[in-house]
Amino acid sequence: MNQTSPSTIPTHKPRPMVDLLVSIVIPSVILMKLSGEQDLGATGALITALAFPIAWGMYELVKFRKFNFIALLGLISVLLTGGIGLLELDTQWLAIKEAAIPGIIGLAVIISTKTRYPLIKTLIYNPKIMQVEKIEKRLKESDNTQKFEARLLMGTYLLGGTFFFSAVMNYILATWIVVSPAGSAEFNEELGQLTLLSYPMIAIPSMIMMMAIFYFLWRTINGLTGLKMAEAFNNVEQPEKKTD
Repeated sequence: MNQTSPSTIPTHKPRPMVDLLVSIVIPSVILMKLSGEQDLGATGALITALAFPIAWGMYELVKFRKFNFIALLGLISVLLTGGIGLLELDTQWLAIKEAAIPGIIGLAVIISTKTRYPLIKTLIYNPKIMQVEKIEKRLKESDNTQKFEARLLMGTYLLGGTFFFSAVMNYILATWIVVSPAGSAEFNEELGQLTLLSYPMIAIPSMIMMMAIFYFLWRTINGLTGLKMAEAFNNVEQPEKKTD
């Protein structure tokens, strides 16, 4: 009797340039250039623009069969944006929505400090990125476990702060740029401008803050354990020693 082998799930490889193109650039161009009545119209352009990130997000989730909380929030964000435009709601709701998504993530990060699994351990301090067992062994040997946990808690608060920063900046940017009535061609054009500007004005500063938190965590590990980067992180090759 033949047994059917389980289908293999393809490995997900990050494709930031494709993500940026499909989720930000193409929708923004459609909103800004094709919202006129002689083109797709305000409603048609909005639906077409929103179709790209929605279809891409669904494709990623279905193909790789991996639940991604951030991807799910992204899909919800896109659907809410489309609803505000299609239902012609007050633009204030757009600003609230723009602030709510990162705000919810920030709250989740802070709340996670009260659980056994703070999100900084899921995102950064985990066996896929770091040599967790080796680090914890060194911390125990040097009696620095409690001190490290305190620093890890501080890192979690800093991580939550990056999302609250994004929430405030999203609200300010949306209020400043999107001023035309929802459902109009001008609203679509401003929405496209908001999408394009949010990346350099919000995403890049947030990324820099995340890198600073990562560096803080690394300096903490190095200071408390004496481990070098190649010893503490996975897939970091040590430089070859020269032989005489």
